[in-house]
Amino acid sequence: MLAVLCCGLIAPVVAQESPDEEDAPRKLITPTKEELSPVAAKVDVAPVAQDEQIRRRLQTVLNATDWFTDPQVRVEEGVVFLNGQVESDELKQWAGDLARNTQDVVAVANRLEVPEPSVWDFRQASSGLSALWRDFIRAMPFVLFGLLILALSVGTALLAARVVRILLRHRIQTKLLQTVIARAAGGLVVLSGVYLILRVSGLTQLALTLVGGTGLIGLILGIAFRDITENFLSSIFLSIQQPFETGDLVEISGVTGYVQQLNMRTTILMTLDGNLAQIPNATVYKTIVSNFTTSPNRRMDFIVGIGYEDSIADAQVIARKVLADHPAVLKDPEPSVLADSLGSATVNLRLYFWLNGREHSWLKVRSSVIRLVKRAFQSHGVSMPDEARAASAPSSAASLASSDWMLGFSP
Repeated sequence: MLAVLCCGLIAPVVAQESPDEEDAPRKLITPTKEELSPVAAKVDVAPVAQDEQIRRRLQTVLNATDWFTDPQVRVEEGVVFLNGQVESDELKQWAGDLARNTQDVVAVANRLEVPEPSVWDFRQASSGLSALWRDFIRAMPFVLFGLLILALSVGTALLAARVVRILLRHRIQTKLLQTVIARAAGGLVVLSGVYLILRVSGLTQLALTLVGGTGLIGLILGIAFRDITENFLSSIFLSIQQPFETGDLVEISGVTGYVQQLNMRTTILMTLDGNLAQIPNATVYKTIVSNFTTSPNRRMDFIVGIGYEDSIADAQVIARKVLADHPAVLKDPEPSVLADSLGSATVNLRLYFWLNGREHSWLKVRSSVIRLVKRAFQSHGVSMPDEARAASAPSSAASLASSDWMLGFSP
């Protein structure tokens, strides 16, 4: 009786708790951003393809590709759940699109995992290098073709410049103008070759920009930066003509020194006293440039005066012997001693001689020759009077005579 009573009391309680559990709210699952897929434009109420058919079809495709690690497909009420691992986000996106485009699929929950690559994983770098190598191999025909066209363009430009120079030889007398026109013609040929290379390589826009925009931009820059452009163009012309090289002894605009550098704006000289002088290239290009190093031989001269009572011929013989015996004075061209002028107290002789400027210092050789000529004249009794003292002697005598006259007739 007690057991029956207990069962009767418990049964109503169980019957009352069951409806409460069914009415309790279910726990919601929030999908991640990667799991979401665009909602289908149209959801069939009575789909033709069943969930199991969709699952088998997708599972078969994913297994056939061998792109996925342990792929798992689950379909519930037309919603596809994808699980497993994949190497890249692109393949994950591909699997989601495949499921989404399958017949009677309502939505896709893409839960495929993309593992984080290791810090020592060089596969991406290796694939990048492989892609660069493939691109290089594919570009080799264009590179070879471009080099061939460029070589032909340069050869044709040189030939065209020579032909133009020959045609203008009897029509234009200025060699510089001939050279400028000839090189302009050659430059047009090279520019045409570059344009052809860019067109063949598929860079049509760049080719049109090169041809159409270069002249306009150059004109604008030339007007805005006239001085800079003038010096820049002068440096180009100087580099092409090469009137001097680094280390040459030159004289430009009255400045004598050794060439240190030719840059885009100036020519830098080291003067004989050790100072740096910068001369604008436009000035260098326009002025007279004397290059003392182009030819190794250099002529030097100086004047020495002898007395009127001395024999000019004997003095010339003595001076020639000094020049002939000097080791730095060249025998060819032959040195010479010539009568230059008649001074107030001396007969001036000018000595000419040549030396090798690359082997000897012309200043030291000139000093040595002057010293030896003076010693030879003194040893042979050739006088070298001082014109200033000779001129002042008559003045002193005249002043003394004037003083004596004044003293003799003074009251």
